[in-house]
Amino acid sequence: MKSAVRFLLAVCVALATTQPAAAADLTRAEVQQLLAKADQQHPADLRRKDLKGVDLSHLDFRHADLWGADLRRADFNHSNLAGLTLDLTVMTGINLNGANLSRTSIFGVSLMHADLRGADLSGSRVVAIMDGANLSGANISGADWAADMKNQSMGLMRASLKGANLSGANLSQAKLGRAMLKHAKLMQANLRGADLYSADMDGADLSGADLTDANFSATKLHDAIFTGAVTDGARFDGAQHKPDFQ
Repeated sequence: MKSAVRFLLAVCVALATTQPAAAADLTRAEVQQLLAKADQQHPADLRRKDLKGVDLSHLDFRHADLWGADLRRADFNHSNLAGLTLDLTVMTGINLNGANLSRTSIFGVSLMHADLRGADLSGSRVVAIMDGANLSGANISGADWAADMKNQSMGLMRASLKGANLSGANLSQAKLGRAMLKHAKLMQANLRGADLYSADMDGADLSGADLTDANFSATKLHDAIFTGAVTDGARFDGAQHKPDFQ
């Protein structure tokens, strides 16, 4: 059975290709007015709003409800979305460069080829498709991006980062169990204490990465590159195709 995440992605793609072009529900100015009136008890209601292509950069959304909103091609450059629930939003082509996404929940979403350079995703819970996304220099420390083991009847729901750019990213203490990281670029990344149990890292480039105390148990590592990586205390129990230094 196909996973629910891939089903949701198919729905997003279908919407993107079958729906006629239309103006967004709100302009930047109207969103700013809603945010100015909002507080923790009365968040700005942006649920299911069409915000496609709107410039929402440098805004504070911490008192907003964006659940299920259409954010395709929207610009959230350096905006603050800390602590939000962004489950089932539509994010294809979104710009989150430098955005604060710490402690956010992003579940069942497509972030393929998204711009997340330098974004703060520390402490976040993400189960999404991020194939080809640019996360270079991002802070993913302490994040939980491990597979959702509670939805096995729907197929394995896991973070997919195939071909993603994570060079120079901080993934210290991050949980990436069973994540899809085929051909991911992790050069010079900080993976100290990260849990990559049973992840698929075939062809991943970990050149110069800090893998101190990382867990690669049962991980797929065919053709993975470890040139210059620091592996003190790293575990490779049961890994498929252990690196040459093991």
